Amino acid sequence: MTTAHAIPNWHHLARDLKIDGRAFINGRRADARESATFACHSPIDGRLLANVARCTGADVDAAVAAARAAFEDRRWASVAPAKRKKTLIKFADLMLQHAPELALLETLDMGKPIRYARSVDVQLAQNCIRWYGEAVDKIYDEIAPAPEEALALITREPVGVVAAIIPWNYPMLMAAWKIAPALAAGNSVVLKPSEKAPLTSLRMAELALEAGIPEGVFNVLPGYGNEAGAALALHMDVDCIGFTGSTRTGKQIVQMAGQSNLKRAWTELGGKSANIVCADCPDLDAAVSAAIGSIYFNQGESCNAPSRLFVEASIKDAFIEKALAMMPQYAPGDPLDESTVMGAIVDEVQLRTVMGYIDSGKSAGAKLLHGGAQTRIDTGGYYVEPTLFDEVRHDMQIAREEIFGPVLSVLSFTDVHEAVRQANDTPYGLHAAVWTANISKAITVSRALRAGTVHVNQYDNDDITVPFGGYKQSGNGRDKSLHAFDKYTELKTTWIQVK
Repeated sequence: MTTAHAIPNWHHLARDLKIDGRAFINGRRADARESATFACHSPIDGRLLANVARCTGADVDAAVAAARAAFEDRRWASVAPAKRKKTLIKFADLMLQHAPELALLETLDMGKPIRYARSVDVQLAQNCIRWYGEAVDKIYDEIAPAPEEALALITREPVGVVAAIIPWNYPMLMAAWKIAPALAAGNSVVLKPSEKAPLTSLRMAELALEAGIPEGVFNVLPGYGNEAGAALALHMDVDCIGFTGSTRTGKQIVQMAGQSNLKRAWTELGGKSANIVCADCPDLDAAVSAAIGSIYFNQGESCNAPSRLFVEASIKDAFIEKALAMMPQYAPGDPLDESTVMGAIVDEVQLRTVMGYIDSGKSAGAKLLHGGAQTRIDTGGYYVEPTLFDEVRHDMQIAREEIFGPVLSVLSFTDVHEAVRQANDTPYGLHAAVWTANISKAITVSRALRAGTVHVNQYDNDDITVPFGGYKQSGNGRDKSLHAFDKYTELKTTWIQVK
């Protein structure tokens, strides 16, 4: 499939799409060693998309061995940075050429609207790969201020074999965030996508090979976390592991890294982000649009979703009135329809989780203003109405735990310092925001918020040039920006005596 200027008929393309669910090891597609598979169903309507290779320890051993061999013979690590750049840029170009196919796989696999899979996910993923390709021949090493009789060099080297484990909510983009800096630095990679959405990662591996990344350098193993994921985390020949997912699983990954070979373990984990709107907000319409658009984007299945909305009491009624007027725009629809802005929850398990939190909010006494029900049941898919709770207390479960669904909790405040205290009173520290026209208040509050990213008078705007990650139990890793190279490189000191 190639890029077309006209909007494709996505239903026709979905009907004709051929999906290969086999793993990608050492430059070729492969069945799981034990011939096991798992069924990959679409959350749109429950249709079977493919039987996907269920990789386990033997497959992990094969992929890691291929990655190790590729690293040791330096078929990629020794390639000049300028040539690595050209290869990665070609990889990005191929993703653009196959954008409709990649977008369709993403939508069918995890339920997000095709309009966003096409215009956001594919575009950001290819841009990430392109950006790191462009960066790799523009990063310089250092010469230390050593005594005159010595020359002290500080150089970066690839860490070796990198395992990357990614979640199901942004499969293509999360893959790019991990593999782009790792490959740009000269590492070999074994990627394990979530079993809930493995299809775009497998296709990306084929495109990487076509772009010129050598066999064995980029491998993809679909499978379950307790099988393939655990085997990677415990593997003695994996040098580094990058993980994005739940805090619970992240803790297990770090423990396994320590139990095995003390491999580096970088985690980007959950969040319960606070969005604080003060009475002196410079643009209330913009604040409402950002709050509603950000929580319901991707069906609320975003670790940085602003699921806790703190609104100063004097403007809360006006804010909620404007918010409720926007809710019909986010009624779930057919993800393959270009007009749909909110699609399907990834699977029945996550649907039940979200509905359980909604029931918890009702039972705890929060006031349900909109939504709260499963919808489009006749499709066979998994859809939840955009849900808005008011009169939420800080101690309620819906205000404390990550829901990962389209549920917004509104909390009122009269003292911004108390709002900040409650915002920080959480195990998480991923994103936060403050809306105010007072620059001193904006600086004071943003400094006080314990989060890896703080937005001021906007939410979600950033780009590849800035790091993404969190404080506390939102993890220790940073994706994006030049700082991502820190995860996938070793610093070496070479001290040369010259006199």
